[in-house]
Amino acid sequence: MARRRKPEEPHDNHERWLVSYADFITLMFAFFVVMYALSTVNEGKYRVLSDSVTAAFRNVEINRATPVPVMVTPPIPTLQKQKQNQQTQAARQAEVEKQKRRDTMRDVAKELLEVMAPLIDEGKVRVVETDRGVTIEINDSILFAPGQAVLNPLSSKAMLAIAQVLAPTDFPITIEGHTDNIPISTPQFPSNWELSAVRATTVLRLFVESDVSPDRLTAIGYADTRSVEPNDQAEGRARNRRVTILIDSNAAEKGREIDMESNPAPAR
Repeated sequence: MARRRKPEEPHDNHERWLVSYADFITLMFAFFVVMYALSTVNEGKYRVLSDSVTAAFRNVEINRATPVPVMVTPPIPTLQKQKQNQQTQAARQAEVEKQKRRDTMRDVAKELLEVMAPLIDEGKVRVVETDRGVTIEINDSILFAPGQAVLNPLSSKAMLAIAQVLAPTDFPITIEGHTDNIPISTPQFPSNWELSAVRATTVLRLFVESDVSPDRLTAIGYADTRSVEPNDQAEGRARNRRVTILIDSNAAEKGREIDMESNPAPAR
């Protein structure tokens, strides 16, 4: 009698994990495919979105295939236009100030004509209005002795009258000394340059003593370089020997240093 075989014991499958692993890899692959698809940007949609944001912040209509209505507000003045407006206002203000100074200068000229009327009638003094202001031309025969720089007593009164008119104002004043072309050579005045400069300074000192602010005053000696008449006749030389007082209607301006980089020297 044949012996019965023993039933075989079930065999364990040790490769089942491969199925789960394959499923996991498949899911991971699907996940990354989806993520990649979501991360890809549509360029056309991105441009539409960018244009819309730009229009919203700048209130500017953007050209596109399908126009989108945008509310446009009145443009704000640019910085350049604001600067131009400021410059225009400054120019107008400066012109107003200049006109005020011109009016004040005319009043000063009238007062000078009144106080110098006797000498004007004698032809010893001339008052002239120019673009710069008012010029008082005084013949030196009523101010100084020949070859001297000391004021005559009578002329000192005339200079004091002029100083009293000018003291309350704020106009710059330039005092010029002029001579004829006849040379002078003395221990005190080696040439006409020294004589003309000292005469101008003498008048300046009298003005300072009469309460005219020193920072408004300038004294210059021109000798015979600024003649108003030919020096070949006695009358012309007498006219050239003079002291000129220039009352400048323009306010003194502050200088500005020149920048060599922005203002280069011209090429030679």
